[in-house]
Amino acid sequence: MTSERDSETTFEEDWQPNDEVVPYSDDETEDELEDQGPAVEPEQNRINREAEENREPFRKDCTWQVKANDRDFHEQPHFRNTKFFCIKESKYASNAIKTYKYNVFTFLPMNLFEQFKRAANFYFLILLILQSIPQISTLAWYTTFVPLLLVLGITAVKDLVDDVADILLLSSSEPNSLCYVETAELDGVEVIRLMQSYFINWDLQMYYPEKDTPAKARTTTLNEQLGQIHYIFSDKTGTLTQNIMTFKKCCINGQIYGDRRDASQHNHSKIEPVDFSWNTFADGKLAFYDHYLIEQIQSGKEPEVRQFFFLLAVCHTVMVERLDGQLNYQAASPDEGALVNAARNFGFAFLARTQNTITISEMGTERTYSVLAILDFNSDRKRMSIIVRTPEGNIRLYCKGADTVIYERLHQMNPTKQETQDALDIFASETLRTLCLCYKEIEEKEFAEWNKKFMAASLASTNREEALDKVYEEIEKDLILLGATAIEDKLQDGVPETISKLAKADIKIWVLTGDKKETAENIGFACELLTEDTTICYGEDINSLLHTRMENQRNRGGVYAKFAPPVHEPFFPSGGNRALIITGSWLNEILLEKKSKRSKILKLKFPRTEEERRMRTHSKRRLEAKKEQQQKNFVDLACECSAVICCRVTPKQKAMVVDLVKRYKKAITLAIGDGANDVNMIKTAHIGVGISGQEGMQAVMSSDFSFAQFRYLQRLLLVHGRWSYIRMCKFLRYFFYKNFAFTLVHFWYSFFNGYSAQTAYEDWFITLYNVLYSSLPVLLMGLLDQDVSDKLSLRFPGLYIVGQRDLLFNYRKFFVSLLHGILTSMILFFIPLGAYLQTMGQDGEAPSDYQSFAVTVASALIITVNFQIGLDTSYWTFVNAFSIFGSIALYFGIMFDFHSAGIHVLFPSMFQFTGAASNALRQPYLWLTIILTVAVSLLPVVAIRFLSMTIWPSESDKILKHRKRLKAEEQWKRRQNVFRRGVSSRRSGYAFSHQRGYADLISSGRSIRKKRSPLEAIIADGTAEYRRTVES
Repeated sequence: MTSERDSETTFEEDWQPNDEVVPYSDDETEDELEDQGPAVEPEQNRINREAEENREPFRKDCTWQVKANDRDFHEQPHFRNTKFFCIKESKYASNAIKTYKYNVFTFLPMNLFEQFKRAANFYFLILLILQSIPQISTLAWYTTFVPLLLVLGITAVKDLVDDVADILLLSSSEPNSLCYVETAELDGVEVIRLMQSYFINWDLQMYYPEKDTPAKARTTTLNEQLGQIHYIFSDKTGTLTQNIMTFKKCCINGQIYGDRRDASQHNHSKIEPVDFSWNTFADGKLAFYDHYLIEQIQSGKEPEVRQFFFLLAVCHTVMVERLDGQLNYQAASPDEGALVNAARNFGFAFLARTQNTITISEMGTERTYSVLAILDFNSDRKRMSIIVRTPEGNIRLYCKGADTVIYERLHQMNPTKQETQDALDIFASETLRTLCLCYKEIEEKEFAEWNKKFMAASLASTNREEALDKVYEEIEKDLILLGATAIEDKLQDGVPETISKLAKADIKIWVLTGDKKETAENIGFACELLTEDTTICYGEDINSLLHTRMENQRNRGGVYAKFAPPVHEPFFPSGGNRALIITGSWLNEILLEKKSKRSKILKLKFPRTEEERRMRTHSKRRLEAKKEQQQKNFVDLACECSAVICCRVTPKQKAMVVDLVKRYKKAITLAIGDGANDVNMIKTAHIGVGISGQEGMQAVMSSDFSFAQFRYLQRLLLVHGRWSYIRMCKFLRYFFYKNFAFTLVHFWYSFFNGYSAQTAYEDWFITLYNVLYSSLPVLLMGLLDQDVSDKLSLRFPGLYIVGQRDLLFNYRKFFVSLLHGILTSMILFFIPLGAYLQTMGQDGEAPSDYQSFAVTVASALIITVNFQIGLDTSYWTFVNAFSIFGSIALYFGIMFDFHSAGIHVLFPSMFQFTGAASNALRQPYLWLTIILTVAVSLLPVVAIRFLSMTIWPSESDKILKHRKRLKAEEQWKRRQNVFRRGVSSRRSGYAFSHQRGYADLISSGRSIRKKRSPLEAIIADGTAEYRRTVES
């Protein structure tokens, strides 16, 4: 019996992921994944096309005048209907845009309706209604009305401000009418989070003066989560690097240039940069210190040196224009721009180009070359070439590309091949990006024969790119090696230091980039995410480990063994520093995210029998369970590594990796990037950070926090994040404590009032307790408190770990606060109760009346909770001290006013404690009772804090104890890279980063003019986006 094949078949078993290519597009269909055979035009398409070409044009009696915004045109009578009497309205929807939510008449009812849709506000509204019925409530209605009115009023003002801020853009001065609109949402009377956000905005140490860019908190709800980050997912280009390439070194004819040396080849540690003033075309921006190279260029003793820079000036797709007499290059990639600018500074300036010519200034002499062909770059070729005819009539091919493809096409007689190979290894140890340069003389007959094939391939209607690549291969062989370039994709300032400190804070950093594997690995070493001691695992290693793990799990019971006790088996032995580098293709392979190819055989869509349906359902569930287990295993393996680099990944894969860690590790994640292809990743993470750099504002507009440089991330997390977490935890613990202490007094009092629901306090005290008497000190502690200074926070990143482990507010801390509040409430109630039993005042009167008891308990409560916040405060300022003593003074001032006879005369039903405060507090006995109550409440806390700091000090306690010795800032030192001769450790990527097509743009004669279609706009529209996923 033969079983029918499934309707879909997977890729071949021996298929291996390609590290060099980006996986399929996020929008790619199943059909597009099939093998592309020769395209044959269907007959019907040909008939339709011919009919369309031969059809007579249809003429309409109309013009191209736009009526969409013509108000008079749309107000004509036949466009309007009568709605009510003489009131008319348009038949059709208008293009009017209403940006406001409220108007003068609807603001109050609509805003109240929106606010009471929230459960908390609606609850207090019902409570207020019940309290307004005297028969069922012992509390006055205003005890709930005043706090509710405060909340509703502040929220209404916020909503009104937000509504007014919604504006309609009528015009924009930006090119192409671009506009970026920034919006923000303030979440309710959360004052602490709001002010913490302002502190981030006002931090001058996160301000970037070069671009006048301050840090910006674009949300107010995530500040404390900044102190709990476990994983950071970072883009590379423009985030870790400046996306600015700099020519650093080169190897010409086996000789390395670029070290600090004079014209006599003597090395100097301190030497002035090369003076390019002899060159009229030099831009003055290149800092180069090898004077011997200049000597070689000017003397002309070695023709290969001039040939080297001539190749850089002629073999490219850069466009040029003159602005105010200065050359302005528009390059398709920063890499290519850096090389052409280097040639310009060394005396070989690219001046102009037409469809068929290119003009170069060679050491001051202008020469024009005929461009016979441009052999374009793509990610498979990893090289580009140009064929030119010299003014003398010679035909020459110039080529630049990755060393892996150039070395395969060199002539056997290349004497400097090994020396250049050694130079490439040295450049790699310095994390520089390299290209190999070569050339070839072409005979007239050889070119004529090749050109026929080239023209035929250029005009091919199908499979044109494949045909061109095949023709290119025929001419790009037997090349003569000139040397290699080394450019630096310069890291942003402070990146290695930031990564080092974040690692010490036990934060794992994953780099997710579209760059090729070698480039990403290169940057990993440059920013010290990877070191020479790091053991790197690649895609095939990971796949093997995961395959073994899945086999072991299957042998123990399979993927359905959910009820078996979990067994934690590490993938690696303990100790050692490991990193994971995986490409997008391997990522799809490992996570079982490969798209499948459709079978050529047409199958029935639905199963024929119930048995077949059951089998298909079981098979689908089994595959889903296997996929889930595989993904979990991958996350476990990756999280055992100190660093993870995912390269050649699409934006969708970036978001997928973040989601996997969120799903299986239950850890707080942060994603940081600068471009549009980072938006998915930024939105998927718990916290998104946008870098305002070279790639536009898409990432910034989608982020929760933004700034201009990656190095500010350490201050955002280790200072603001840690402080915010500590402050919020203290605020919540104290908030629960003070309310438990306040509320539970009613519970104890109920045992003595016959459960009559009589309150232990005056009604107005209940109303103002959380609003005035105990709010300001805790708010200021939540805003200003800090256990150690910002400098010590950065110097000791290990302090950050308490937030990651959530040690300052959890169930244990909550129950400690609950217990503390219960004990305080018992002390507040029972000590005054015992003091009032069988007592007599100095005047012979008994002070043990209900009102005097309420005043005593309330006074002890206010003093206790305000002094308690003083004990919880680590960073004292005048404002903190004023708020604590001011709150106590405010309490007594308001109490004496509310207990006065004057206010009782005006509002007799609302103020019934007439004279209670003055009568009670003139008794020394009651003051002694208050002092005793406060002392018994606070002294145990003081004793426990002292013992804790002495016997079990925290890390911050230890640092504070020795803070005087630690005032001097610790200087971070970069690791020294050691080059081991004879050991090839080349990690550098080839310095190309643009897509195919620029050669066609030049050859077709279409010029790129800044006024009409600047190349920057083309890059912003797609080229830079592609470069980040098909990077050099």
